[in-house]
Amino acid sequence: MLHEPRAGRLAAWGNALLAGRVSPDEAAQRVVGSDSVHRVVGLPDEAGPVGLTLALGRLRTLGVVGLRVALPVPGHPLGLSGPPAFNEAALTAGEAVPAQGASLGLVPEVREAGPAGDVLTEVVWRCLPSRQAPPADVPSLGEAERELAEVLRDVTADLAELDVAGAGPVARAQLDAYRARTERERRLLAPGYPPRAVRVLELAQRVGALVTIATDPEHGRAVSAGQIGARDRLLRPVERTARRARVAAYNSYLEERERQQG
Repeated sequence: MLHEPRAGRLAAWGNALLAGRVSPDEAAQRVVGSDSVHRVVGLPDEAGPVGLTLALGRLRTLGVVGLRVALPVPGHPLGLSGPPAFNEAALTAGEAVPAQGASLGLVPEVREAGPAGDVLTEVVWRCLPSRQAPPADVPSLGEAERELAEVLRDVTADLAELDVAGAGPVARAQLDAYRARTERERRLLAPGYPPRAVRVLELAQRVGALVTIATDPEHGRAVSAGQIGARDRLLRPVERTARRARVAAYNSYLEERERQQG
């Protein structure tokens, strides 16, 4: 994954707003990022779509005390806790933001329009009922950091032997662009997150970027069916571990909050 999930931005800056660490306008601006506009539909007692600033305020009055991240894929409902309708919508989107403190969750629908080079991106967050229960398969931040280090150590030699990271000019350009972007957007998480979460998220994002590039058929050097199969078997646990680490980093705000409350 070469881009930060919108669910991550919403959860991180929404948590900072709920904690009183940033203003509503700053939180909304950070969540929108380079998109054109974000709106929220389906909020209780709201007849139509509302802006992100108003929506975050309404969530607070509805009892929301924190936001989590879910990054599910088929066969791995990472971060989800139900009900089925919410899980299905989140799986279709590939991401979601379950709330804590109120049985609600937000799922993004992305709409793009315009010619290449001038595309306008509108994000509609659909508010749906979400179950208040422990999220599926989310490790603690410490567990995620250890798992990520272990899986990288275990597969590094095999990945190098297969040369699956891709050495073509397009692959190198993508990786260089990703690194440049992360340097420009150095604030990976909002105020209030522990420094360890930033380290874990940064490593998980870099690993995810490498997996994305390695699995692109234009970049990988694994050309035979056997090589492709070996590559996929090696990368599958790496991708899964990196995704779990990303969710753990975004969710560490609530993990720390719960620890402090005993």
